[in-house]
Amino acid sequence: MNIIGKIGQVGAALWIYNVWFHRFDKDTGYRGGNAKNMREEFEEYGLSEKTMYAVGAAKVSLATLMLIGLFVPKLVRPASAGLAALMLGAIGMHFKVGDPVKRAIPALSVFTGAALSAILNDGRNSRSQ
Repeated sequence: MNIIGKIGQVGAALWIYNVWFHRFDKDTGYRGGNAKNMREEFEEYGLSEKTMYAVGAAKVSLATLMLIGLFVPKLVRPASAGLAALMLGAIGMHFKVGDPVKRAIPALSVFTGAALSAILNDGRNSRSQ
């Protein structure tokens, strides 16, 4: 088991839960453009409400698989890679609307955690190594 990979795995997953369940309707100071909540943020990016819910469902599902991956290690790498890919899209959206880099820091952080998880977790059960 690589501890950095595990920290990235759990940290990225819990951050996604925080954003989509706790901070969904809150102004965080990191929202894209002039948005005050998640709905407004997706509007700033030119994306529909349906897209917002689809992206949210995908991110939360991948985060859940990453946490299940603590017990079923073969799930970690694909779930982490998928979340990292979605986070690249989030980072791109911040640049699309001309946000300062500061507003992309949470997306960069989740991307980093998910990428480290995908790279450093090899899918083997740490007890069998």
